[in-house]
Amino acid sequence: MTAPADALPVLVAGAGPAGLTAATELTRRGVPVRCVDRADGPSTLSKALGLWPRTVELMHRVGGQELLATRALPQSQMRYYSDGKVIADLRYKPATRPLICPQPDIEEVLRTNFASVGGAVRWRTELLGFDQLDDRVRARLRHPDGTEHEEEFAYVIGADGASSTVRGRLGIGFEGSTYELRFVVADVMVDTHFDHRMTHYFCSPRGILVACGLPDGRWRVFTSAPPGVNQEDVDLAMVQSLVDERGPGGIRLRDPDWISVFNVHARHADTTRDGRVFLIGDAAHIHSPAGGQGLNTGVNDAHNLSWKLALVWHGHSAERLLDTYVSERGDAARAVVRQADVQTKLWLLRKGHQVLLRDSLLRVASGLRLFDLAYIPWLAGLRTKYRTEPSAGKKTAGFVPGALVPQPLRKELDDLRHTLILTGSRDGSARELARWCEDRLGAVLDVRTGATRGKPALVLVRPDGHVDSIARDAPTMRARLTDLFRPLLGAGQDEQRKVKEHTV
Repeated sequence: MTAPADALPVLVAGAGPAGLTAATELTRRGVPVRCVDRADGPSTLSKALGLWPRTVELMHRVGGQELLATRALPQSQMRYYSDGKVIADLRYKPATRPLICPQPDIEEVLRTNFASVGGAVRWRTELLGFDQLDDRVRARLRHPDGTEHEEEFAYVIGADGASSTVRGRLGIGFEGSTYELRFVVADVMVDTHFDHRMTHYFCSPRGILVACGLPDGRWRVFTSAPPGVNQEDVDLAMVQSLVDERGPGGIRLRDPDWISVFNVHARHADTTRDGRVFLIGDAAHIHSPAGGQGLNTGVNDAHNLSWKLALVWHGHSAERLLDTYVSERGDAARAVVRQADVQTKLWLLRKGHQVLLRDSLLRVASGLRLFDLAYIPWLAGLRTKYRTEPSAGKKTAGFVPGALVPQPLRKELDDLRHTLILTGSRDGSARELARWCEDRLGAVLDVRTGATRGKPALVLVRPDGHVDSIARDAPTMRARLTDLFRPLLGAGQDEQRKVKEHTV
């Protein structure tokens, strides 16, 4: 007997940060998950480093606070230099301060979170291919013993990196470009007087040098490579010569843990959904490490998709809700790719007049603390605002359609459900709506009261803390809730009719 699609698990291909986040969020929302990775086990390469506050917030919702605290180093600021002279300090406030944590430690925290909700990664298990049927996906997997089997899933999530098998099987384009220059990265011990809790950007016509302190006392050194350099050409002596050439002097490297050469790309997938198959993380977009957004963007992709997929899997919302993942996270990814591309090009300026203009602008912006207004909060993930329709309403009482609910209220909301907040004076229609919500939508919606001052408003907040819509009257909000949860409300009406018919 064929199982119904809403009883089948979701296949997550890839157990990096994005895949682990998707698997965890789906599992804690009651969706069965199979998380597979063709690797023998977790990667030991440090790769990504930065965790911005929004990503930390999402991780802490599940757990791992103590483990992350022991592995991470809080950053104090970014400092920019031009030919060895300080030109800008970008200081973090407590709400925007990132953590430096090597990717293996980040993934350990995420695996711990996954285990805490009953999940486990199936290593040495490879997705070979799949076929989309009307209401399911038939996938072919190779298991650790070398055997191959076909299995059926409700959906497939491709979290399998920049060389994504899932994206390739779908034939989805990966548009963009590759920088002409290659880059060298090294994790090393450094003898220096520079502050270990800062990220230092040394810009010069000879190339960019970035130095960032790591939690174990080492430093991550990142610099543009000379033309024609390959992996076999790079050793500690070469990295030291590049640091001497681009840095201010007095920086001595020793005891390398990792040295590598890599290309930097600026690419994003043409689409991140094809039927019942989705792309997240590096499978959907890759870009320069400038701004430290890569891992963070992937984790936010996974969270955005997971709560929506859970609602659809449970039959609470219609399939078209999943299209908003494509539009929302597509906009976010394109913004990240643009930002990283602009910053990388600013790093690499060589002409005198261009360097002078860049340095002057950075000095003015730093002096006036202009970065505090938008750029740093955006890097921190706190300024993400998804596009909404005009029917989503207008800003009121500090709530903005598409934007995050302000802290500390956001921490108080149940991230497994939507929340309807009633603000201002409440008339009979608002109280009636609250009773209707509690009676009909209790499985997916919390109702809570906000400030009693000001104009009355009804604010619908999504499980990810973003404002879905704002209404001035109960009928408008009821219409939005009916549209969002139509399958659930329809099922309720069917059950009531069955009960009535049985009673008769």
